[in-house]
Amino acid sequence: MNKIEFGDCRETMRLWASEGVKAQMCVTSPPYFGLRDYGHEGQIGLEQTPEEYITAMVEVFRCVRRVLSDDGTLWLNIGDSYTSGGRTWRDADAKNKGRGMSYRADTPEGLKPKDLIGVPWMLAFALRADGWYLRQDIIWNKPNPMPESVRDRCTKAHEYIFLLSKSERYFFDSEAMREDAVKGAAGSSFNTGKTATHQMGRSSEAERVEDGKRNRRSVWTVATRPYKGAHFATFPPALIEPCILAGSRPGDIVLDPFMGSGTTAAVSLQHGRQYLGCELNTEYGPLQEQRITQAKPTPDLFS
Repeated sequence: MNKIEFGDCRETMRLWASEGVKAQMCVTSPPYFGLRDYGHEGQIGLEQTPEEYITAMVEVFRCVRRVLSDDGTLWLNIGDSYTSGGRTWRDADAKNKGRGMSYRADTPEGLKPKDLIGVPWMLAFALRADGWYLRQDIIWNKPNPMPESVRDRCTKAHEYIFLLSKSERYFFDSEAMREDAVKGAAGSSFNTGKTATHQMGRSSEAERVEDGKRNRRSVWTVATRPYKGAHFATFPPALIEPCILAGSRPGDIVLDPFMGSGTTAAVSLQHGRQYLGCELNTEYGPLQEQRITQAKPTPDLFS
């Protein structure tokens, strides 16, 4: 497959569905609500209310479901937003000009200035109501979060990755995404023996393996990584590598309806998968081509 088409992803995926195109999995990070102006008419993320944004997202992922294999999964990275607090504009950031917005929506009905909106869970529940199986929330812990000048709350240092599936039973290679095992409290190891399954209330035969690996936990610590030439946020390759390894087999097609700079395409190629993507803004084409050209197969980092 290995192609990216420009235009509205909903129209593109409807066409693919009519042509019988099928992807094994989807991993993506859509535009967040009210966070950035990507400078393109028709972009998602600048809706007037969170509800309008959620409606648009549900439509997008309804189209994703049509081109997803019956045993396929969706890995969705999404961050939260705050109400504008009455501010109707925002200056551009020196490092990220996309943060500049000439217009910001009023505080939505039912919310107060400075409220955390709760967009990730609004979206997760809406997708579940639309037929997706909501399987897990994964926390992306950022050790190097973007600095914030706030003094009345903590600096935001996490986002969500939701694992959703099209069907009750789906392909999931847990072995491919295992992580290094760690010792218990005070550096003690979990030992075998008649009390082993009770140590710390969390040790079991299934977890105890001889190669020093364990089933991956639901908090992933991954540093953010800027990509030279991209004036917008890109998720780091290390964040989606375990998603692609667990959600697909070598040779499978990995879909990203918001391809952006091409991270999903590059990581897919590096791990022997094919990619299929959509992107609204044609200006990102050269960035995608550069990353795809530079992508080289790499050893399985989690084997």
